[in-house]
Amino acid sequence: MSFQLLLNILIAIIWMVLLEKFTFNYFILGFLVGSILLYIFNRYVPGTFYFRKVWAIIKLILIFLRELVLSNLEVVKVVYRRNIDIQPGIIAIPTDLKSNWEITLLANLITLTPGTLSISVSDDYTTIYVHAMDIRDKDEVILSIKNSFEKAIMEVTR
Repeated sequence: MSFQLLLNILIAIIWMVLLEKFTFNYFILGFLVGSILLYIFNRYVPGTFYFRKVWAIIKLILIFLRELVLSNLEVVKVVYRRNIDIQPGIIAIPTDLKSNWEITLLANLITLTPGTLSISVSDDYTTIYVHAMDIRDKDEVILSIKNSFEKAIMEVTR
């Protein structure tokens, strides 16, 4: 990915030199031309087309922002209820993530989402223990985290 990005920046600089226009707009235009060229000649460049990883990162950010807004709304609903009827608890979320970086990212995303807090990771790095403010259905919470954050992290890192 980094090789393709550097190659794309080099193409953008060559584009500016050939046109003898050294402005940001021409750099962006050269960058877009370089992206198209890298996509067309992808089989001659090592690795998969790097915009797939960029898109996966953008998707992960959008998923986090969606979950952030939805969980904020849920916390506000709980706070403004007359009778607080919540069922807090600690759940064990099994994870398919392998590297320390992936597990740390998942734990941080869970912690940054209001209403949940990553407490610990098991010694064999296969389970994350999470405290949730309101657990009505344990399996639904686990599936929600696995289908959103964990899946998006795997798209970014693999």
